[in-house]
Amino acid sequence: MADDAATPIRTETDSLGSMDIPAEAYWGIHTARALENFDITKRPISVYPELVVALAMVKQAAARANREIGVLDAERADLIDRAAQLVIDGGFHEQFVVGVIQGGAGTSTNMNANEVITNIALGLAGRERGDYAYLSPIDHTNRSQSTNDVYPTSIKIGLSLSLRSLLEELDLLRRSFLAKAVEFHDVLKVGRTQLQDAVPMTLGQEFHGFATTLEADYRRLNENAFLLHEINMGATAIGTGITTHPGYGRAVERHLREITGLDLETASDLVESTSDTGSFMSFSASLKRNAVKLSKICNDLRLLSSGPQAGLGEINLPARQAGSSIMPGKVNPVIPEVVNQVAFAVAGSDVTVTMAVEAGQLQLNAFEPVIAHSIFQSIIWMRQAMRTLRVNCVDGITANRERLGAMVGSSVGVITALTPFIGYAAAAALAKTALLTNRNVADLVVEAGLMDRAEVDKQLSPQRLSGLEPITTVMPIVAAEDIPTA
Repeated sequence: MADDAATPIRTETDSLGSMDIPAEAYWGIHTARALENFDITKRPISVYPELVVALAMVKQAAARANREIGVLDAERADLIDRAAQLVIDGGFHEQFVVGVIQGGAGTSTNMNANEVITNIALGLAGRERGDYAYLSPIDHTNRSQSTNDVYPTSIKIGLSLSLRSLLEELDLLRRSFLAKAVEFHDVLKVGRTQLQDAVPMTLGQEFHGFATTLEADYRRLNENAFLLHEINMGATAIGTGITTHPGYGRAVERHLREITGLDLETASDLVESTSDTGSFMSFSASLKRNAVKLSKICNDLRLLSSGPQAGLGEINLPARQAGSSIMPGKVNPVIPEVVNQVAFAVAGSDVTVTMAVEAGQLQLNAFEPVIAHSIFQSIIWMRQAMRTLRVNCVDGITANRERLGAMVGSSVGVITALTPFIGYAAAAALAKTALLTNRNVADLVVEAGLMDRAEVDKQLSPQRLSGLEPITTVMPIVAAEDIPTA
């Protein structure tokens, strides 16, 4: 393991033999073997700090529970407790070096945590790293535990911690769209269905719809967060609790609730809980839902801002960078585009999670590392994507009010607002005439003698067209054959 002969080393031994470990490393031989075996992603588990913190929380709770039930002496339990707290506070994260994707159902991650926390504790005791005769990564730091209860519990706690920051960004983005809804509340525009002109609405209503759909996702993610609160600590290897004291499960649950602040609950069937990973699939699906809906919003922003001369050109996105190496002046919607791509990645990660959940066999799912990696990555990418969308795009959006007004004024779709007064058939005939002659719908209605100018103007006001003010009167319906045609 040493880079050269001058690098200080220590030698550690496991059931497979001995290895040289860099003397300054807090990790040990089990981690060293994982570094050789799983040199794949080039991404250590420390890229997910909430997972590292969660691992330390589990080790801390286990130490407190073991001390409480009398299977670990107070001196060693206190050292493990203090060492774990240093990791929880943000220290030593760079020592969590095993790759995010690994074989062994997360054993390498658990052993990395055991070794780092043990060697931190040895330092607190004034002892050398690797002095496992005094404090052992397995016999003491991993007491009453197995990877098969530590790892899934840590993933669930880590995801719960990570979700908090995602929800904060989601709410900030929702508020940003709400602010634009207020700003654009009086800006009339043409709504579209199937990319064809439909009926008028306000730009404020459109942006309010964006905010509402994000609010629904906020609620759904909060609901599914409770799926992560069922833990299997005390299950050890397969759920039977082998090697644990009868009082350990209740004790470690109580300490974990206190340490994490989460409403954690031990599963009623530990055998089922140890083998089942369905909660991860459901949670991943809620992330995908949020990503897909956010991507749809970004599609709309790109369409609404298209042009600016030969497209819709209804809104202006903030210019963030030059859009072409050959076309002068071109500016692209780069922020919505990058959010779209994050959404694609989240959808792909959800497929990965689904396949990994399905692949579990008998009493354990060996593929939780890729489940954890996929969901943690989705949360982080979504959180950052929401932030850049809010700060670098939504907050700076402006409306092309004159263009929007001109499009509404020339749109035959406004005649829909007059159908309660002149009937569908008459309205359709006038719409056809307006399209053929390129004339204003309101003028044609007045010329046909169907409504006077004051009433037409009233019914075609922004308040009526956008549905903000209800129609309160009904006029006689006119037959289509009574309407002049072009």
